[in-house]
Amino acid sequence: MTDRTQKHIDAPEVAAWWAERRQYLERIRKVPEIRHRFWREVAIYLLRRLLWSYGFFPVFIAFWLPFVLSSFNPVVMASDLIPVFQAFVASNPEQQANTISTLTIAWLSIGSFFLVFDFVLTPFRSPYQYEADVYMKSWEQLNHDQLPDKV
Repeated sequence: MTDRTQKHIDAPEVAAWWAERRQYLERIRKVPEIRHRFWREVAIYLLRRLLWSYGFFPVFIAFWLPFVLSSFNPVVMASDLIPVFQAFVASNPEQQANTISTLTIAWLSIGSFFLVFDFVLTPFRSPYQYEADVYMKSWEQLNHDQLPDKV
């Protein structure tokens, strides 16, 4: 037989907690200030994720890898890269366009790879959920005698 020393949480009490949370979320979705804050935070979240994934990581990899391969010596890195840049400038426009398109594809693929993982690792936190969490903490304190300890 199992040990029944843990407190049993009654379903009606948990249901009351979730019902109150659901009702509160329905009420605050109608508040224009929170709705405005929600869309502003969505825009900031997406902009931050896009800048981080397409701005930082491809640039970091593009400069860090050659720096590591040159044994952290900028003179060696420059002496290795100057002939590559000269060959690019001396090549015909079709080769230059091909090189630029290859670099663009590499930039976008690295950025997209990090964007997917960035969305997974840092999910969006809705201001509605935050407001509901704060409200439910105060609701729990007001209704402390009616709720079990685990809620």
